[in-house]
Amino acid sequence: MTDDTATTRDDAPKEQGLVRAIGPKLLVFFIIGDILGTTIYALTGTVSERVGGALWLPFLLAFVVAFMTAFSYLELVGKYPRAAGAALYTQLAFKRPFITFLVAFTVMCSGITSAASAAQAFGGRNLETIVGELPSWVTPLVVVAFLVMLAVINFRGVGESVKVNVVLTSIELLGLLIVIALGGYAVLNGLGDPSRLTEFAASAPESSIFSEPAVLLAISSATALAFFAMVGFEDSVNMAEETVDPPKTFPRAMLLAMGITATIYLIVAVIASTLVPTEQLAEAESGALLKVVQTASPAFPAIVFAAITLFAVTNTALINMMMASRLLYGMANERIIPNAFAKVHPGRRTPWFAIVVTSGLAIILVLLLDISELGSMTSLLLLVVFTIVNIAVLVLRRDPSDHKHFRTPTAIPIVAAVLCAFLASPFSGRPPKEYLFGGILILLGVVLWAVNRATVGKVDDFDAERLGK
Repeated sequence: MTDDTATTRDDAPKEQGLVRAIGPKLLVFFIIGDILGTTIYALTGTVSERVGGALWLPFLLAFVVAFMTAFSYLELVGKYPRAAGAALYTQLAFKRPFITFLVAFTVMCSGITSAASAAQAFGGRNLETIVGELPSWVTPLVVVAFLVMLAVINFRGVGESVKVNVVLTSIELLGLLIVIALGGYAVLNGLGDPSRLTEFAASAPESSIFSEPAVLLAISSATALAFFAMVGFEDSVNMAEETVDPPKTFPRAMLLAMGITATIYLIVAVIASTLVPTEQLAEAESGALLKVVQTASPAFPAIVFAAITLFAVTNTALINMMMASRLLYGMANERIIPNAFAKVHPGRRTPWFAIVVTSGLAIILVLLLDISELGSMTSLLLLVVFTIVNIAVLVLRRDPSDHKHFRTPTAIPIVAAVLCAFLASPFSGRPPKEYLFGGILILLGVVLWAVNRATVGKVDDFDAERLGK
């Protein structure tokens, strides 16, 4: 090798960053794909049961809260256009590794509960539409088998890309467009009862421990659950390093994508409530949208829409289980939980131990909680994280930036933090059971932290950015 081609350790080129290949249009579609999924397909009936015929209102309110929180994320991703999301912002704002760990672990737990709710949806009415009615004792086995299947796929390794996400999103979006097209045509032809859109549930949630007015409690309880439908937008900040000019691209893309998604949700909610009585939507459970399609067009093959729904919940579950296992692996790699969770299979190069643990937790949850409890617990965990992020954006105002970026009006993160905290509180009508299981999950994380602290010692070089990748 000649002198002019040789390189030494000192003058070797530095490792390059990720390729910025995501433009505005692709980012919009990616965010839409992240938001669409289990909730609108599987929990519409439960939201309807909580609020009554005014099904559109919880989705609208959830959108408003999510929209305001998105403003905080936009300021932070513009100011710090790097991966890691909430964990990075928490570390930068508070510089307390334990708090950052709790945020990261909470996000990880939300992935597990989200996948568990998708698993419950998989074993519901839509599957029975395809294979026939199942005995009651078979359904739990199907749900557990579904999660085991996801674990196997996760173990083998799934190469996800934004372009593949476009295909997956298109199929999920197709299902909702079918609901809008068939349902809209039926409503325009006089089918259904629009007066239901202003009807509210007559009684407050039985699990409530507060004596708030029944209507307000019904709305807040339904909104707390419907918020699950708007999560996912925050995942897009992890694509910041692969996005072209993120300070400029993200604000337009995220707000446009959330606006499109919220519009679709509201139209679907209005059509569903107009065409199908509340009690029938509630009775249909995870097959509520299938019930809407069958009501609007009895000739439409139910098996087709059922298959689309199963695909949607499978995609949601797989993505969340991959995220949860990789985040647990990342925390072990950062030496903030025991190193066992960082074990990688020598052949598949996947974090097998983290996959086993996260899948095991998901299986335990689906055997103990129903789909509405799992969905609501997911929103609970993320609402706590969003409260912290909305506070972090205000704290980080003291950190000057060397480039122009989006800046949200100060009042928005303040209001968003209050609303997120309220929806995460018992005052919103959440049952104590959610806090019990959510607390157990977080306590498990604290135990792992304490065990690691006792065996490894204090970790001062917490790399929140690397943790989020």
